[in-house]
Amino acid sequence: MAVTPHGNQSELELAVRSLEHDITSCRACPRLVWWREKIAQERRAAYVNEQYWGKPVAGFGDLHAKLLVIGLAPAAHGANRTGRMFTGDRSGDWLFAALHAAGYASQKESQSVGDSMQLRGVWLTAAVRCAPPENKPVPSEQDACAPFLVREMELLHEVRVVIALGHFAYRAVTRITGLSPRPRFAHGAEVTLPAKTPGSLPRTLICSYHPSQQNTFTGRLTMQMLSAVFERARDLEVR
Repeated sequence: MAVTPHGNQSELELAVRSLEHDITSCRACPRLVWWREKIAQERRAAYVNEQYWGKPVAGFGDLHAKLLVIGLAPAAHGANRTGRMFTGDRSGDWLFAALHAAGYASQKESQSVGDSMQLRGVWLTAAVRCAPPENKPVPSEQDACAPFLVREMELLHEVRVVIALGHFAYRAVTRITGLSPRPRFAHGAEVTLPAKTPGSLPRTLICSYHPSQQNTFTGRLTMQMLSAVFERARDLEVR
């Protein structure tokens, strides 16, 4: 897990490292274990000489983030290969470009763990931590991963804005935060999440279409639309 340095934070770092260990050593879902390891062994021709990660993927970013971005799951030949969320796939190309434009990322693209990417004020994660067949986790797999996201959100106590990339991530966030009734998902839609504790600062959830090729190739999601979501997140952080 890549953590952006930010002063003396040893206690928080230890808690995050413990979470990372629990995530990356998880073998709770037989179907996902089989698939992620199968992909890591077979590999795509373009990456045949690379060593795939082939394990669950933990989140990464700034531990003092005010923005949390949640996706669906690692891509089979993206994060399942590189070992870092959104790193090395087309969705990540769009996401990091938007993050860079909004001042959250040090560079426009990220292709490997060793590429010096630094995130400022943002943490990237996913609802499910293993690459699923056909990019479709089943309900039991989402349930098995939910406690990881709960712990992550508890540790990132400075988060004020959450961006859900896609309907799957939106449902995951609303379920674990207890938001009910759940408004209909729509790109750019905003909702205030239930307070973690009485008197705690409010958190705003923003919906966005996922930057998958299915959405970007068809024009359902444009870079202008994605960038607008992050610009809105910037505005909400300071309120």
